[in-house]
Amino acid sequence: MSHKLISALTGAFVAAAMFATPVSAKTDAATEAAMKAALAGSHRAEANKLRDPARHPLETLKFFGLNKDMKVMEIWPSGGYWTEILAPTLKNNYIAAHWDPARSENVKKMVETFKADLVKNEAIYGKPQIVTLYPATNQLTPVPAGSIDMVVTFRNIHNWMGQGQEDVMFKAFFDALKPGGYLGVKEHRANTDKPQDPKAVSGYVREDYAQALAEKAGFKLVSKSEINANQKDTKDYEKGVWTLPPNYREKDVDKAKYTAIGESDRFTHLYQKPAK
Repeated sequence: MSHKLISALTGAFVAAAMFATPVSAKTDAATEAAMKAALAGSHRAEANKLRDPARHPLETLKFFGLNKDMKVMEIWPSGGYWTEILAPTLKNNYIAAHWDPARSENVKKMVETFKADLVKNEAIYGKPQIVTLYPATNQLTPVPAGSIDMVVTFRNIHNWMGQGQEDVMFKAFFDALKPGGYLGVKEHRANTDKPQDPKAVSGYVREDYAQALAEKAGFKLVSKSEINANQKDTKDYEKGVWTLPPNYREKDVDKAKYTAIGESDRFTHLYQKPAK
């Protein structure tokens, strides 16, 4: 084979690699076993365990292709439902990108409680890193650029939209990820028969709208999943998605009805930062 032909084939291979269709990672057996052990662990809050049938944590993380040797950053972990699963699985490879404690006294208490839980469970969690990612205080580079294998975020897009921060947040994820790294997203799904409220006051976000936000930041869609779909969710509640469990914003009014509906209908997406 001539040098010219070899050179041409090599160039074609490199080009193909650069522009290849995005592909998912695959959770290995050791990671799946670690996740199952974490899910069954005594460190988990009983209230969180009760939410597992609605949140499908194992199936969701396997869809994302999580592996325990990945450096993974969770965005705004709040009370730590996913931390209870991710931290024992990933140990020191888990990074929690939390809200800015200076935002309010309530947020300060939430972050302090979160940190205390990590310390209490150090034997199980290792020593995960806690960083701040909050556009309102210009804290948008919580980790070195290109240092993360996977970013995950659960039911947060509507929060960013409500504050006009959706574009800067997606860009922050893109910048933090290594080339070829992954973004896993889950969000309350709005119906497509109405335009998207840019502030997402109801808590619901159109699936196509979320995809457009990710692609605007430079991500490529890998796959979509119906793991967290709920066809019973009518999405027409006066007080938004928080009418449903576990919030029950209407308190005891029609509580049995909302309990029967269950948690919200949610889309689950996996994106990839191009390798080049």
